[in-house]
Amino acid sequence: MSLSSVQEASSETLPRRERWIAEAGLLLLAALGWIYIIGLNAGVWPSLMAMPMRHGWTAGDILLTYLMWLVMMIAMMMPAVIPTILLIATVERRRGRSRPNRQAGLALLGYLSVWAGACILATLVQYGLHEAGIIYGAMSPVGAQLAGVTLILVGLFELTPAKAACLRLCRSPVETIARYWRPAPGGSLRVGLRHGLYCLGCCWALMLMLFVTGVMNLLWIAILSALVLAEKLLPQGRLLSRFAGGAILAWGAFLLLR
Repeated sequence: MSLSSVQEASSETLPRRERWIAEAGLLLLAALGWIYIIGLNAGVWPSLMAMPMRHGWTAGDILLTYLMWLVMMIAMMMPAVIPTILLIATVERRRGRSRPNRQAGLALLGYLSVWAGACILATLVQYGLHEAGIIYGAMSPVGAQLAGVTLILVGLFELTPAKAACLRLCRSPVETIARYWRPAPGGSLRVGLRHGLYCLGCCWALMLMLFVTGVMNLLWIAILSALVLAEKLLPQGRLLSRFAGGAILAWGAFLLLR
């Protein structure tokens, strides 16, 4: 698909009913994720509690910890990806494909598959830190020195060209759709996978901050969610990203020099 045709499609909108169904479904998915996170934080579902404080996690403990990471990533990332999913549905409709929302669903599946893979790594890191005695349970942050080093690495990455490139493609997915969309049934899935990779490249460092603040620290989950959303949707998102990077860098230096 040519870049110009995607740009033309981006100026269009889905019919009101289709757009409402898509937006409502995506927002509901995010809301369910937040309900799960808040419920875990409040201890509403003890049987689903992830990241126990004891050593020697069982397979069930690891599975629940992975589920916690996956649902948390869905809750944090879903609002920011809604415009991209709607654009893919618009492109599919403009190309004459039946059920454009179904194709958009495939794109969402591809996007979430990338984060599902990343959550495996996050779970293993969480388990390793716990078994090494560096953190205990869901609310325990790492020590000041490790926190300082982590924050400096996060802050530095936020100022790199790699971050800028991934953020640019996340903010304007037109180029990604034009390059990777194919008229085959898996075309939207392919675009969703690619967009997910760019989003992961843009946000992975910010997610490391959860180990600094405590993985289930509800306040910081909300702050990072708002930062991700603002970076991707606000007109000055790139400037905000650089400002956040500088602030995180200063925070890390303060912890190391304190």
